[in-house]
Amino acid sequence: MADIHVEEFYKDAAIALVQLYGAFPRRINLFVEDIAGPDEPDEFGLHSKRHMACFGALLWLSEEGLLRYVDTIRQEALDQAVLTRDAFIRLSSPAPQALAREFGVAEENSAGSLPPSVKEDLSTHINLIRTALRSGNSARISHIMQSTFFADHGNH
Repeated sequence: MADIHVEEFYKDAAIALVQLYGAFPRRINLFVEDIAGPDEPDEFGLHSKRHMACFGALLWLSEEGLLRYVDTIRQEALDQAVLTRDAFIRLSSPAPQALAREFGVAEENSAGSLPPSVKEDLSTHINLIRTALRSGNSARISHIMQSTFFADHGNH
């Protein structure tokens, strides 16, 4: 079982990437509260550790070349964020068949009842991430995110 902060990182990263993919190629403001939930700064104006971990995850995604942004809005959001080319290509690409079978494409879809183009869309990394987020299963989200971004994928 992974540490809770690592599972939260994967979930935060997944939500942010799904939001950015849904808006691509438009730039959007990516708010921490939309990802990690509401946060009230303390009497000194400091955010919770959870809020700051999510903000840190967004900055890390940028540092690793998965998103770009113009500026930060305090520690509340990334201003004018957009996916990078590499992130867009990775999210749009088909996941390995074993991963798609395990987590994404339902049995009825693999039985041949859907057209090939629909099956291909359902087996993309972004669709697997969306499916994992809908499930709410932290282990599934972590596994999909690890497979999508941290497994050796050759040129990607």
